[in-house]
Amino acid sequence: MSKTKVFSLFFGLVSLAGIAQESAEIKEQITQLPKLSYLDSIKATFVGHETSNCIDEMWMKELSNQELFNDMQSDINKANSNEAVSYDLNTELLKERLEKLNQKSPFNVEYNPTIEGVIKGFLKNRPRAFERLMALSEYYFPMFESKLSKYDLPLEIKYLAIVESALNPLAKSRVGASGLWQFMYETGKQYNLEVNSYVDERYDPLKATEAACQYFTNMYKIFGDWDLVLASYNTGPGNISKAIRRSGGQTNYWNIRKYMHQETQGYLPAFYATMYIYEYKKEHGIVPKRATMTYFETDTVMVKKQMSFKQLSDLLDMPEEQLRFLNPIYKRDVVPFVTDKAHFIRLPKNKLAVFTSNEDKVYAYINYEDSKREKQIFKVKKPRTIVSDSIPTAVASTNVSNSAEEDNEEVTSKPVKKLRTKYYTVKRGDNLSEISEKNNVSMADLKKWNKIKGSTVNAGQKLKIQFETNVVVAEKMAKKKKTDTLKVSEPIVKNEEPKTEVTTNEKVYVVQKGDNLTQIATKNNVTIAELKEWNAIDSEGIKAGQELKIKTSEEVVAAVEKAEKKEVKKSTFRERSLEKERMYVVQKGDSLLRISKKHGISVAAIKKLNNIQGDEIRPGQKLKING
Repeated sequence: MSKTKVFSLFFGLVSLAGIAQESAEIKEQITQLPKLSYLDSIKATFVGHETSNCIDEMWMKELSNQELFNDMQSDINKANSNEAVSYDLNTELLKERLEKLNQKSPFNVEYNPTIEGVIKGFLKNRPRAFERLMALSEYYFPMFESKLSKYDLPLEIKYLAIVESALNPLAKSRVGASGLWQFMYETGKQYNLEVNSYVDERYDPLKATEAACQYFTNMYKIFGDWDLVLASYNTGPGNISKAIRRSGGQTNYWNIRKYMHQETQGYLPAFYATMYIYEYKKEHGIVPKRATMTYFETDTVMVKKQMSFKQLSDLLDMPEEQLRFLNPIYKRDVVPFVTDKAHFIRLPKNKLAVFTSNEDKVYAYINYEDSKREKQIFKVKKPRTIVSDSIPTAVASTNVSNSAEEDNEEVTSKPVKKLRTKYYTVKRGDNLSEISEKNNVSMADLKKWNKIKGSTVNAGQKLKIQFETNVVVAEKMAKKKKTDTLKVSEPIVKNEEPKTEVTTNEKVYVVQKGDNLTQIATKNNVTIAELKEWNAIDSEGIKAGQELKIKTSEEVVAAVEKAEKKEVKKSTFRERSLEKERMYVVQKGDSLLRISKKHGISVAAIKKLNNIQGDEIRPGQKLKING
């Protein structure tokens, strides 16, 4: 053999060894992939999961800025000081601009030294604040204008929300006024704003704006003057009426202003100063910041189950702070579900698309989270024996006494932790991380129980899984013995209960003619899979007279056996009817797909039989299952 061929063969063998090593490393990496959580596996199946913009974090902080609200409240209180403010604004020019505003507004926009002082104070001390407020306005003003137009109200009223809350939907004053429009609790209730442990609709921008528009409409019918309507919004109609009486019947705001509260005296000047600065911002070099999102880039969807902001945040990949900002109505970061009142969640439109496209998966995750909560354990009570009224008095009294003695044999129950073992058959594509997640156990325990050293499992392999369960065990108290010298006849007893024994092991069921695994499983409150596992049955075939093991811990065996005997005596017509149309009670964790596989019937057939439109079913629901 030539040297060239020898070298070629040598390098070929080295290359093959390298490829084999590389493939082994890849295989090892695959087996060591991090396990997918239930949340990640749900999100991996989302339709249109790729979403981009939400609310920018800096912008969201700006939208809920408390500093602007505090500054505005401070400026309103100072508006009545009449202190001269040094700012370069010609008085005659100001009068001319105010007159132009007056010509195109239903408000009485007139020059007043107080208004001049407030305008100059705002321009000198708050120009940057107004730049920020103008960015916030881009978010809220379209919605305000829509509602004001609906009630045929002056659009300039939108500037009042700046004076009220500095456009902070979470603003709360020292006296308890809340939200964009600063509703007090009583006034909010008067205008149908719901307030309870979960919800405060005063913080809902849409509903609060609607209520404010209704208030303005009602007050204008009373006063017929927009200055007095706005003043009444701050101090209440009763105080406006008092100020009119104290002034001798005058109705011009500027004439009765001195009879109002100090805050109300600065309230209207702040409103007119805000209107002026918005209309003449360019002339004063104020450049508004830009909003990153408007109110119309969000929308709402009704919830069908209670859910938390944390669950929504995990599912939609958006911070909880953004959900709080968009949904300030919910006080405890929980969207409640009430059957007689719809509740909605507001989301950016791109996130809303994800929610609505994957609604069934969203609720599946909510159900999964709820299933992890600890459930209440109920005690078992022993029914009392009823004595016939037809027993003679002497006999009845004697036997009632004896019955009382027997009732001293008290049956109590208590939950006991019991270690159970079940088996899981590995399916193609399964790995240890998925199996441990599916069965709510750790991978380390799974390896320990099955003496697995590596991370690989084979399809068809049976894995042992241990778990603890609460078993309700009945205990009998010691029976007090009493011997009677007087012999009496046995009483006639109504509804005599069978003597029962409680077992925590297993019982044997003898297959009757016409039985199938589905009927036996339903009758004994177990699954077909468990029946097959306990009795090493591979197919669906069973025969009459065959004995089946049924494990039980919470059932009274004798009572079940009595029910089984009663079932055997039913007419053949009843058996044929049951075979034709069986009923299945939905268990927790069931889905239509799982039920269809269990009973060998298609999902479409189940839906048609039970008039089900979507894919939603609930535990306890009875479903017709044919054939």
